[in-house]
Amino acid sequence: MSNASALEAVWLPFTPNRQFKTEPRLIARAQGMFYYDPQGRELLDGLAGLWCSLAGHGRKEIASAVAKQAAELDFAPAFQFAHPPVVELAGRLAALSPRGLDHVFFCNSGSEAADTALKIALGFWRAKGEAHRTRLVGRARAYHGVNFGGMSVGGIPANRRAFGAMLPGVDHLPATYDRAKQAFSRGEPEHGAHFADALEELVALHGDTIAAVIVEPMAGSTGVLPPPQGYLQRLRQICDKHAILLIFDEVITAFGRLGAATAAERYQVTPDMITFAKGVTNGVVPMGGVIVSKRIYDAYAQTNDWQIEFFHGYTYSGHPVAAAAALATLNVYRDEDLFARAKHVEAWLSEAVHRLKGAPFVADIRNCGAAAAIDIEPAPGAPGKRGNEAIRRAFFDEGIVLRVGGDTIALGPALIAEQSHIERLVDGVERVLRRLN
Repeated sequence: MSNASALEAVWLPFTPNRQFKTEPRLIARAQGMFYYDPQGRELLDGLAGLWCSLAGHGRKEIASAVAKQAAELDFAPAFQFAHPPVVELAGRLAALSPRGLDHVFFCNSGSEAADTALKIALGFWRAKGEAHRTRLVGRARAYHGVNFGGMSVGGIPANRRAFGAMLPGVDHLPATYDRAKQAFSRGEPEHGAHFADALEELVALHGDTIAAVIVEPMAGSTGVLPPPQGYLQRLRQICDKHAILLIFDEVITAFGRLGAATAAERYQVTPDMITFAKGVTNGVVPMGGVIVSKRIYDAYAQTNDWQIEFFHGYTYSGHPVAAAAALATLNVYRDEDLFARAKHVEAWLSEAVHRLKGAPFVADIRNCGAAAAIDIEPAPGAPGKRGNEAIRRAFFDEGIVLRVGGDTIALGPALIAEQSHIERLVDGVERVLRRLN
């Protein structure tokens, strides 16, 4: 098969495939803060892969651990069996989690983690004799993956409208973003804690039928929406008041993105469950999971110890190679103190990205932890067109790999970034903005 026919066979996710195939953006290798195309051209990675390569690319410690594990134990069934790496990993993850979250269920992605957490919530209430609690609450502009549960509680319209009916019994809180009062905020905006009070209205409407609320502490995929000051604390209070489980989707925020092991730690708010993926293996091998409280774990206990507690799981849950990659990754985070280093990256990124205020088409700039976003004004009658042009110009003209969602440019460099990388990244974005049509 020719290269052209092979390229035509590929169907890429979240991509305008017809246009991509006329000018493909191919990445052949990676090292540190950089990708390289097949011709060897250097490309600065502005989003740590896809929010996942927090320790940078080409980490020999992780690659060696993967190779060793594949040679020693390439696969072991997760149904009624376990292996030493996954046991060790569960303990390490529990130790990094807020006090009280101490049991880990493994899957393979953030999408699977979200759906797993929702199933755990529904099963928990049935086990507690409150089977009427079936309603799930998400949030407008939220992203919880692309499986049907996560899509249903998610709130990004383009991810939903092409597929018709979602899960029944789902409601949504409003987004935490109000440009009129939050524009160009640095870090968590002062305005917006009151958005949590919408949960009281849903309780008034639905009574005690709500099983769980799921939110991203910082909404990343929709364009880096930091939580307003006091918002997460208020949401926790309302959930406690009405005995509603609170789930933090930390697929993007866990493992140092916000300068701590979890967003729960940064904001000093403990949810009932945390979903994770991405950074747990530095993006080297797919892995995800849900960290839950002992209260939830114990609720699934059966009368007899030989009975299965949770009828759920995946062929590759806690895969030995993924577990080895995760253990090596956690060692890198610890040995290089990358969670603390993220605070330096946060300061450099905040200072640099807000200099773009006043650049062509810039409508708003936000930052939170080692992440930032630039909203650009949509082209008249063609929303998303300028964003698409930005990702192409960044790649071909500036040697930068960006993430664009609609007309929002997202930046989330690896935690090994130097200030010079941040300056190069933001300077490149500014040149891209000045060349947009």
